[in-house]
Amino acid sequence: MNADLVLRNVTLPTGRRADIVVADGIVRHVGAPVRAGETIDCTGYTCLPGAVDMHVHMRGGVQAEKEDWRTGTMSAVAGGVTVVVDQPNTVPPITTPELLRARIREAGEGAVCGFAVNAGVTVDADLAGMRDAGAMAFGETFAAPSSYGEGLDPEVLRELFYRIHALGGLATVHAEEVSGPVPATLADHDRARSGAGEARAVQAVLALAPAEMRLHFCHLSTAASVRAARGTVEATPHHLFLSHEMFDPDDTRARVNPPLRDEETRRGLWSCWDRIDVIASDHAPHTVPEKALPFDAAPSGIPGVETMVPLLMAAHRRGQITLSSVIEKTAWRPAAILGILRAGFEPGDRADFALYPDEVTRIDPSSLHAKCGWSPFEGFDAVFPEVVIVHGERAYTCGEYGEACPAWYPGQGFLSQDNK
Repeated sequence: MNADLVLRNVTLPTGRRADIVVADGIVRHVGAPVRAGETIDCTGYTCLPGAVDMHVHMRGGVQAEKEDWRTGTMSAVAGGVTVVVDQPNTVPPITTPELLRARIREAGEGAVCGFAVNAGVTVDADLAGMRDAGAMAFGETFAAPSSYGEGLDPEVLRELFYRIHALGGLATVHAEEVSGPVPATLADHDRARSGAGEARAVQAVLALAPAEMRLHFCHLSTAASVRAARGTVEATPHHLFLSHEMFDPDDTRARVNPPLRDEETRRGLWSCWDRIDVIASDHAPHTVPEKALPFDAAPSGIPGVETMVPLLMAAHRRGQITLSSVIEKTAWRPAAILGILRAGFEPGDRADFALYPDEVTRIDPSSLHAKCGWSPFEGFDAVFPEVVIVHGERAYTCGEYGEACPAWYPGQGFLSQDNK
């Protein structure tokens, strides 16, 4: 058997130890060793499939000072993420096939790992055209306003849901209620976009959508919201690991939509761990000067693609969660929801892997790769990968990057076209 890469002495999720043989970016054999162009000994490492972060905002274009495709995907790879799904509330928003194709070209020129791009959901968006052009999913669909996204009227939302359903599409939904005065503190922000309002917004979305529609709820932040949802559910590391009580009241670094909740609510979200389908970062970087604005003027959003899996791996080391659940929620379940080939340990799987050492470290923003240069997780325990494999190639080793592998993952609408 000809092989490009062999990962030797991999401990599989079953506990069995085996060699993983890779050729042309695909796992070809699991078992006895063979000769290969490169061999990596995985003894002493935990080998995980590359994560799929199905909710990132890679900025770029006129917002390149915040992040661009190169820095954003370098950050992803350094955190064990090998596929990212970009959201369409860019500047300008992605609402036409032409804008979608331009975004895909921009990603292809800068990314160092796999990527997909979602379609914007607005009144005048060309939904069918973007499906045919390769949009992975529809949304983040805003049931409430957020950074660079306008909330949609319920009747408009109903009509758009029916159009997406008729196209066979997946709608990813930002569900919130917004009320009260402009917030001046993190607690005010929590009240203005309350957890109870989020759960009501989830229920309202379900009432508007066709019963059989494919729905995915983004960044749910409370146990009540998770329990109210049907379809698939996403939670973020910042809602799992951070509460607004951990910060000074007016610390804008912790301002994000949905807001960080109080400590009791944060702990309650963990009680729904088994119901949560996907962990995604909602990586939404803003510059330090933007975050230094007064609270009522500072933008909402935090960086997180590089720290997502390392935080979960530290939680696993503490005995808080199982390794199999980390794999399921960061790699296998998002791949299944999106309809892309999963990374894994079986012949035919995508050969994306990350090797994590036993060492637990502390998050230091100066060592991260996001362009914005800060993190709300500073000082938190984390386990960062030392080696990351993308499409069967060594993409990252102890801070050094290898050859970029910017593979585009189109949506099912594009793949089903007769001319494809």
